[in-house]
Amino acid sequence: MEREGNDSLAGDDESLPGAPASSNGVAPILSSTLLLDHVGEVTLTFHSDGLSWKLEDSLENDVSTCLGIKCVSKVATEIKLSDIYAVELSHHGLIHISNLPRATEHLLFGQDIKMYRFIVHCFIRNKNQPSKWILAEYTFGHKNLETCQMWVNQLNTSLKLEVGRPRKLLVFVHPRSGKSNGCRTWETVAPIFSRAKVQTKVIVTERAGQAFDTMLSITNMELNSYDGVVAVGGDGFFNEILNGFLSPRLKAPYPPTPSDFVHLAKDSGDSLVFDKDEIVEEASSQSEDQFPLISNPKQSGCTMSNSIGDSEDKALEFPVPNERFRFGIIPAGSTDAIVICTTGTRDPVTSALHIVLGKRVDLDIAQVVRWKTTPGSEVEPNVRYAASFSGYGFYGDVISESEKYRWMGPKRYDYAGTMVFLKHRSYEAEIAYLDVESDETKLTTKRNRQGSLLRAVRTPQISERSICRINCKVCSEKPNHASSGTRSLTPHLHSEEGRWVRSKGRFLSVGAAVISCRNEKAPDGLVADAHLSDGFLHLILIRDCPHPSYLWHLTQLTRRGGSPLNFKFVEHHKTPAFTFTSLGSQSVWNLDGEIFQAHQLSAQVFRGLICLFATGPEV
Repeated sequence: MEREGNDSLAGDDESLPGAPASSNGVAPILSSTLLLDHVGEVTLTFHSDGLSWKLEDSLENDVSTCLGIKCVSKVATEIKLSDIYAVELSHHGLIHISNLPRATEHLLFGQDIKMYRFIVHCFIRNKNQPSKWILAEYTFGHKNLETCQMWVNQLNTSLKLEVGRPRKLLVFVHPRSGKSNGCRTWETVAPIFSRAKVQTKVIVTERAGQAFDTMLSITNMELNSYDGVVAVGGDGFFNEILNGFLSPRLKAPYPPTPSDFVHLAKDSGDSLVFDKDEIVEEASSQSEDQFPLISNPKQSGCTMSNSIGDSEDKALEFPVPNERFRFGIIPAGSTDAIVICTTGTRDPVTSALHIVLGKRVDLDIAQVVRWKTTPGSEVEPNVRYAASFSGYGFYGDVISESEKYRWMGPKRYDYAGTMVFLKHRSYEAEIAYLDVESDETKLTTKRNRQGSLLRAVRTPQISERSICRINCKVCSEKPNHASSGTRSLTPHLHSEEGRWVRSKGRFLSVGAAVISCRNEKAPDGLVADAHLSDGFLHLILIRDCPHPSYLWHLTQLTRRGGSPLNFKFVEHHKTPAFTFTSLGSQSVWNLDGEIFQAHQLSAQVFRGLICLFATGPEV
């Protein structure tokens, strides 16, 4: 039944000026009597921080009685502006009436009324999983088109003022990622970007390395036209895009190394040096201009497009770090550890909402430099970057073995992991790491008469974990990149009490975690208290041990609240830099799911090098 012309039913509009002030004394921007779909007649009010509404007959219809007990309805009555990602006019449509004042209840209860409508698109949090965001929409109706249009215009104007929301994005889709569902995943979330009026240039990759080549060759002028890059795929696909972006643009010194770490690279100029007491000091006589720049194509192992060499594009710089430009990941991979660590859930819709709403979180990035491929190879430094994990031994063997079984999909990692575990291979190696936490960890490092360092022994103990969450205090202490240059990216390298400590022997695995690496099979990750942006790597050394002991360590990883690091054969060191040298038979490195062969390498972490469209997990 239609009630066109009935002023008592969402008829006369009440909007500023003349609208009543809110409870806090601040006058609303807009206020009208409208019909809310499946609810009834409400007074909708728009304040600077969002929308709120109240049922016209709230005293009678918002309270029900069950067994003599009054129950107040828990239907949502407000939306924060920061949770709204789109508002659109729907013209004529049906509004379902389920709650009206008693004067009209007998005529219209349970009826559909044809009216002009506008839809507010937002999200709500899952009750059982707060980190998971669910799409929601509220449809408001009014008999006058002008009233609906006024609301749409006002809300869209306010949404445009929301800081940090992207307007144009470059999207890469990996069609064979994970269970080969990359394209289906993008089709699921694409309407969210369309409603939010975010322009997207979508590239569906057709070969391995295409995303890397595209990011490597894209001009700074074109890159500046985007607000960010989105990867629809897994951790390895994001790593490909990240390396293509950073390789020609990041200007930074190579990682520091001990004085006897011989790689014979020409003009390598370590930023940190050793004195005979093993105290690390800054080489004040060296300037950053003396360090090799990663943007050198020969050093990065890449060939850059001629377009980057154009004089016009050279004049247009693209600084790194870049506070405006952000990366997004829509999970479609086998593990998706980066997404789980930065959003708290492996859900494409949640990730898409983080992107269109312009969320922001900084992320550390590890720089890994390979100096030699084999013991006898020539020194030709090759630079790679990792956002989550770099692993050797067990983790490298698993990724290498899994390549034989790509036809199995994600299950190949379980099968390969079992095969590698049964072989129980260990590798002889020497690792040196920069210890800048001497007072906190109570580790002591001394040089013996033969000139070698004693291995630091850490007594297994369970300490209170400081878990990284949304609005993390540890990660919020950010250096000013603009004022202090690249040195601010490595604040822990300049500690006056820093010392190089060595660990030598046979290892089942050597791992360096940038973040906790939480995933569905390891709910707390490799290191539960790792942070997204604190400027530290977590070096995990698993010494050769009996098969059952290693199995118990791996089992602890699969348990929430487990203690995988609480073993005598496990070393855990928090460090900003380390070096690695293979001393016998070799494995390969696993960099964010990508194979990297290296006999000798050095690594460091850059604090908050990139920004992600994320907030950090809520739980």
